Amino acid sequence: MDLASIIGMFGAFAMVAMSMLLNGSVGMYVNVPSILIVVVGSIFVAMSKLTLDKFLSVGGIIGKAFSFKIVQPEDLIDEIVELADAARKGGLLSLEGRETSNEFLAKGIQLLVDGHDPDVVRQLLSRDMKMTKERHLAGGYFFSYIGDVAPAMGMIGTLIGLVAMLANMDDPKSIGPAMAVALLTTLYGSYMATAFALPIKDKLKLRAEEEERIQRMVIDGLISIQGGQNPRIIESMLKSYLPATKRGAD
Repeated sequence: MDLASIIGMFGAFAMVAMSMLLNGSVGMYVNVPSILIVVVGSIFVAMSKLTLDKFLSVGGIIGKAFSFKIVQPEDLIDEIVELADAARKGGLLSLEGRETSNEFLAKGIQLLVDGHDPDVVRQLLSRDMKMTKERHLAGGYFFSYIGDVAPAMGMIGTLIGLVAMLANMDDPKSIGPAMAVALLTTLYGSYMATAFALPIKDKLKLRAEEEERIQRMVIDGLISIQGGQNPRIIESMLKSYLPATKRGAD
């Protein structure tokens, strides 16, 4: 569970809700037509920019912004070094059937066991890495579209409300409430983009970058194992993927 995403979004919502309460009743900030224009309308506009299958997959991808289990690179380096030790003592075939904590690593090990050339191993794994990143970014595109569209839909709703207000100028008492309702769509659009869509887009991008870094590290480790490199050299090389504060003594 990603506490940063949950606490951040809940905290932003809480601050906005508290501000509404301090200014009166939350009920006066609720308007169903405005919600339909901004929320539902923005989703349909974003949908029109995607294929249907990518749109339907968004629900599964959004979970990665809040709950995404990724193996720690330090643990993965230790695992790769153990594999290098085993391969150096018993050959690459000794790695067959060995359990690993990472699916991408397991796939790479199987390629080594099958005897593929290093260039083929790198090419196949790099292609798989690229496809994985594209799947992760697909959800980011959707929320990027929402972030672009929601404020514009809010402005459209505001204009609709202003037209309705101007059409009833003969009743001065209705001008204030009508203006408030018109401005609510701008509020909804700004909030939806700033506190919801764009943070999720950025978090999905971060997830994709994290996994790509892990997979690049795995590829380098596997190619080094295949080349018969000393496990200590492999460990030192893979630690370059870690932040300086986590590398420890080589």
